[in-house]
Amino acid sequence: MFLCEGNNVRLVATVGVPTALVEFDKRRGTFQPSPGGGLDQVMHTKQVVHIADLTSEHASYPPARLGGARSYIAVPMLREGELVGAIAIYRQEVRPFTDRQIALVTNFAAQAVIAIENARLLKELRETLEQQTATADVLGVISSSPGELEPVFQTVLENATHICGANFANLLLYENGAFRRAALFGAPPAWQEGAFRDPVIRPNEINPIFRIIKNKEVLIIPDLAAEQAYLERDPAVVAVVEKAGARSIIAVPMLREDELVGLIIVFHQEIRRFTDKQISLLQNFAAQAVIAIENARLLNELRESLQQQTATADVLKVISRSTFDLKTVLNTLVESATRVCEADMGIISRPVEGGIYRIEASHGLSPALAEAMASATLKIGKGSVTGRTALAKAPVHILDAQADPDYELHKALKIGDWHTMLGVPLIREGNLIGVFGLSRKTIRAFTDKQVELVTTFADQAVIAIENVRLFDEIQDKSRQLEEASQHKSQFLANMSHELRTPLNAILGYTELMADGAYGEPSDKMHGILKRLEANGKHLLGLINDVLDLSKIEAGQLVLELSDYSVQDIAQTVRSTLEPLASDKKLAFKVEVPIELPPGRGDGRRLTQVLINLVGNAIKFTDAGEVAIKAKANNDSFYVSVRDTGPGISAADQTRLFQEFQQADNAITRKKGGTGLGLAISKRIIEMHGGKIWVESQLGQGSTFAFTLPVVVEQQVNLESK
Repeated sequence: MFLCEGNNVRLVATVGVPTALVEFDKRRGTFQPSPGGGLDQVMHTKQVVHIADLTSEHASYPPARLGGARSYIAVPMLREGELVGAIAIYRQEVRPFTDRQIALVTNFAAQAVIAIENARLLKELRETLEQQTATADVLGVISSSPGELEPVFQTVLENATHICGANFANLLLYENGAFRRAALFGAPPAWQEGAFRDPVIRPNEINPIFRIIKNKEVLIIPDLAAEQAYLERDPAVVAVVEKAGARSIIAVPMLREDELVGLIIVFHQEIRRFTDKQISLLQNFAAQAVIAIENARLLNELRESLQQQTATADVLKVISRSTFDLKTVLNTLVESATRVCEADMGIISRPVEGGIYRIEASHGLSPALAEAMASATLKIGKGSVTGRTALAKAPVHILDAQADPDYELHKALKIGDWHTMLGVPLIREGNLIGVFGLSRKTIRAFTDKQVELVTTFADQAVIAIENVRLFDEIQDKSRQLEEASQHKSQFLANMSHELRTPLNAILGYTELMADGAYGEPSDKMHGILKRLEANGKHLLGLINDVLDLSKIEAGQLVLELSDYSVQDIAQTVRSTLEPLASDKKLAFKVEVPIELPPGRGDGRRLTQVLINLVGNAIKFTDAGEVAIKAKANNDSFYVSVRDTGPGISAADQTRLFQEFQQADNAITRKKGGTGLGLAISKRIIEMHGGKIWVESQLGQGSTFAFTLPVVVEQQVNLESK
């Protein structure tokens, strides 16, 4: 039985054929039938060929010459009109085949075609299943090993080798104009050792894979030993042919957005073709490998970004917790930068006098190296990475300090054994305030992202340094203000005493003159003396207010705690201020229940507070009433003073209880006042452990209220609050 392969045929099965003819057909493999012979006629006519005596017509044909064939038939094997092969039967005697025999062989040929078709479909099904299984294996590895390329590459190469029926395969990654072997599968040990020892391939123009760099297309080489690169003894090609026995190969490019990422190369150790399905599957594997590479790249970037964000968050956390502990903040910055940027050592240096830099924070320094760095002079210049960065005021990258002729810190360099170094300046408002330095013990450049990250850390170091500087300035200003406030309070206290003594004398003499101690005054003189007495008392009240405020600010005002009655305080205020209300025809109401419990506190100071609140209410109310109301609830007194005056705006309410502040309107300016009464009242109430507030709307009057404990055990220290 023969099967067709294009215009040729190949022997696939024999029964009873002499050994000489079988061996002859096997040796010639696929062959073109002899012209005019039975197989040749079948291929041209697709009809049964019946030769009564082969020796009489074709005695030189192999069946006659080697097999002794005489009577001969060749029956075509047809599938949908296309010739698949032929069944040839002969006798070693002249005895033609009958029609029934020919029909039987024709039936056998049809059944053979069915069997061949079934085998083809089954083979395709198996191949498809194998391909789907191989694809699923690769996808499974990609999904189960995110970010890990080695398992993916190995699975791709193993399945590629198996599907192609090949001997071995390798995967190359294309980087910076050269290929690097990333994975091997099934490679002969003699070749594999050298392949791993020298994994980088820089193809020249005669190397076959150079073509892929240019055209980015699948490359199939039927026989690598016949290639120009092998004949001209290209080392890489010679090694794979002579040490690995490679003959037929296929190289499939791995492309990402039409950019070459790498190659999958599959090797046969014999001359053998690759089918279209195999090529398609290898292209699919190449695409999956690119997806895995891209996934790994994105995952690594995500991990790096997360690591950087975590490091930044840690630093910001330390900065927030240790805002003014500069040493802790800088050490944390150095440690984080060293770890995230995969460095072995890190320092932050800051300038001192004479352009010399001193290390203020470090990480990864051994005691010996720390001692060597402490004794070294870090000055502006090319002698160190710190000096170069200070000179350039920009990031400086030294790939190998050991081989740098300008590097001067030889002792520290020897102890630290570092090679690659990075320096980033600390800049504030254009001025250099320090240098951030990292070092590695290997020759490995810092990436752009790592330089960017160190720059971010350097900015945070600048912020930390600036925060501490501003804090120190604020602390210094606060000390100065505190001293000034103390001087002011002392001055006011002294001046108040100096003013109050003569003023009391003036008031005393005025009262004596008004009472006739020095002779009966005239009516006109009596009026003048009354006005003099009133203004003097007003001035004395102002001086007392200033003195009280200065005592409070100096922490010298002490409450005299004793029992008091709210009813008595209210009545005292009423008797004192009711004449003023009567002069303005204002109703004066006091609503204080008689069952209020006795209080403990400074009754005199609380009377001062209530007089101030009621006095203000009477002063600013021109019609209506002023009312005092008090009650007790939950061991606290609630006291309020309500008036029907003009009311106070919300903006003015926020600053009423500050020193020298009043509502900003025409009525206030007309009525006058120093703006100290409410501030003093607020301090007195707070010293009792209470609080004071105002509720008011323009045109609807005002209510000033305060609460305080019924029993005050001890004075509240306002400075601690």
